[in-house]
Amino acid sequence: MEQNITLQQSLADRAADVTQRCANITTQLGKPILFGMTTALELQGIVLPDRCSLDMTALHSVASTAARRIDTSDGTLRSHLWKPIADEQRSSRTITSSVRALHPFHAWAQLAKHVSLEDAIKVGDAVLVARSHDPRDTYQSLVSLINRTRGFAGRTTCLLALTHICENVASPMETIGRLAATRHGVPRPETNYAVPGETFASGKPMTLDMAWPEFKVAVEYDGDHHRTDKTQWRRDQEKRERLRSHGWIVVVITADNLRDEARQAEFAFLVARYLLSRGAQFEFRPKAMPLESRIPHSRLLTTGTA
Repeated sequence: MEQNITLQQSLADRAADVTQRCANITTQLGKPILFGMTTALELQGIVLPDRCSLDMTALHSVASTAARRIDTSDGTLRSHLWKPIADEQRSSRTITSSVRALHPFHAWAQLAKHVSLEDAIKVGDAVLVARSHDPRDTYQSLVSLINRTRGFAGRTTCLLALTHICENVASPMETIGRLAATRHGVPRPETNYAVPGETFASGKPMTLDMAWPEFKVAVEYDGDHHRTDKTQWRRDQEKRERLRSHGWIVVVITADNLRDEARQAEFAFLVARYLLSRGAQFEFRPKAMPLESRIPHSRLLTTGTA
């Protein structure tokens, strides 16, 4: 996966800062603290939602019962209940000797009632990427967690989000681009697709942010660093020229293409036109479907939903 270097560095810097804040408050209170909500995401280098009903400047602790809640009177530490941690062996992760964070899957579920469905999808994509190194933490295991965890506020949002969430998504803007296409009827693409037989001189595989391999159509999202970093720019050019010479259509988009619904519709129409010209069969919808339109028919999801 070709990570957005600027984003990753920003998340690493934020994680270091929040870890120090959490360590300071555990020292102040003289006891280990389990952190949840947005604090758990920050501690583990995961993107935050764009909008949230929580105060994201505060630190958030979590406990399985009211008796175990830890907060401060000045509001710098705010406590929340999350009963599933009492029954889940892998519900937390150790950050330092005194700082623990709710496992990202649990933090995502806990946060769901405080965010929009789109933000739940973006954070869900990011959570899967953050845990992609652990074979126990897959899309299927996230579905299983929500299926067996009942009675929490935000569960409906989780169920809806899981019908859209994908693995191997490098940035929130790539999530927005994918949703912009699929909401207009474009088939769901493969994400972070490694093109068979295509490698850089270093031997690293050439990957595409979004791809429809059967039709050799792809979309690449370029953040600012793709234009300002000469090494990244050269790699992009090498990859795209190689793939285009082998019959691929590579559409390159930026944040400007996704800044509002009108631009997103133009982008979706462009991708749809290329796919249809190469034999894809689907109904393009000029008006974007609401994300909520894929409502699960039951209170459970099968692992083949994504």
